[in-house]
Amino acid sequence: MDHRVLSRLAAPAVAALLALTTGCTGETVQGRPGASGVRDPFFPKAGNGGYQVEHYSLDLDYDPADGRLHATAVITARAEQGLSSFNLDLSGLEVEGVRVQGAGARFNRTGNELTVRPAEDLERGEVFRTEVDYSGRPKAVTDPDGSEEGWIVTPGGKGAVAVGEPVGSMAWFPGNHHPSDKATYDITVTVPRGYEAVSNGELRSRTEAGDGRTVFAWHSAEPMASYLATVAVGKFEVTTGRTASGIPLYTAVSPGEAAASRAVLARLPEMVEWGVGRFGPYPFSSSGAIVLPAHSLGYALETQTRPVFPGAPGSEELLLHELAHQWFGDSVSPESWKDMWLNEGFATYAEWLWSEDHGGPSAQQHFDAYLAGDTRVDREAGSDWGAFPPAAPPNPKEISASPVYGRGAMVLQRVRQEVGDEKFFALVRGWAADHRHGNASTADFTAYAEEKTGHDLSKVWDVWLYGKDRPKAPKHPAKAS
Repeated sequence: MDHRVLSRLAAPAVAALLALTTGCTGETVQGRPGASGVRDPFFPKAGNGGYQVEHYSLDLDYDPADGRLHATAVITARAEQGLSSFNLDLSGLEVEGVRVQGAGARFNRTGNELTVRPAEDLERGEVFRTEVDYSGRPKAVTDPDGSEEGWIVTPGGKGAVAVGEPVGSMAWFPGNHHPSDKATYDITVTVPRGYEAVSNGELRSRTEAGDGRTVFAWHSAEPMASYLATVAVGKFEVTTGRTASGIPLYTAVSPGEAAASRAVLARLPEMVEWGVGRFGPYPFSSSGAIVLPAHSLGYALETQTRPVFPGAPGSEELLLHELAHQWFGDSVSPESWKDMWLNEGFATYAEWLWSEDHGGPSAQQHFDAYLAGDTRVDREAGSDWGAFPPAAPPNPKEISASPVYGRGAMVLQRVRQEVGDEKFFALVRGWAADHRHGNASTADFTAYAEEKTGHDLSKVWDVWLYGKDRPKAPKHPAKAS
């Protein structure tokens, strides 16, 4: 993500009664309920226990004219324990029916929790399929920092976009909405003819239906955290192409933003190839961007393979930042929301490296500018980057605050200073390769960095990563330029 600027809650009574009586067997319960959250330090109710999702198949029908969504989610998961019931995260929307392994299942709603009771208990290790039919007008979710996510109607009401960091995906599909549970996706979107529907991964098909609607089928073969899933509906100008090494590109731009976006987006192929050179093989099957009408959101977001921008990207650095997340945040995803600096520190450092490699200030000069508060070199250098340690944000409101970005990048530059360029860039590439398509915590990174470089970096961690005081310049000369 870039630097943040900035109902229909239950089924009708009859449907609820039917839901509660469907599938009763009277058999002895062998399993136990799955937990209603994974106890994330900042979002304890996010995600659910007892199972891991392997695949989401989402069939969405959306008409911008009335704002209604009609949908079916098919969730293929593996039980990690015997389950008598399990939870899905879902905000708002009306659940019309639930089936597990093809049989009707009882369900009930409490807040953002959809509790499902299968007709028969699920055995540990069993792969099971849950189908949820639901509909309604999806809404935005307000983050602790006051920004909005979820399902956002774009200005003028002529389109919509779904964005999910950290928990907004529950506003448009039921799921296990925590980054520690990644899955593959098929997202099919039906919209009125004349509209485009853009999502993650590769466009498998675009079909003109006989009723004046168009059906778009998108496929994401690589694992994806649900907060990185997106759907954008609008009258976009679509361009396709390939990078020099053959990575497919798919870019959708709102017509009003096309002229202002052209120069920055023209560098996207070069940026992808530059990232390959710096960070290792591109981790996904496609790349691109979605440019929304101006002011649709208060931030850009690194939605997987296709970052979302609220209007024309204002700088190369912003586009590069979201692209770098494809390696750091999307492929290597945080174990918990407390580990956000592993996303944002790396992406900010990627901006510094891009500058260093393209005739601008070096990463060391950016580092020094932060220490001096020199906004001539880096406009973010005047931010309160030392307010708290990047590995320990004080509350969920601060996971997108300056220390997570700027001081997170400074941690990486301090490692580079300590170990030298050769070991540092081997570390960065190794981190992306060895944790590809997985999850990692801060503890994973610190242990990996010391093992990979052979250096004791405890002083870097103590002062820069975990230290509560604002760090000062290191006393010894830097080894890196």
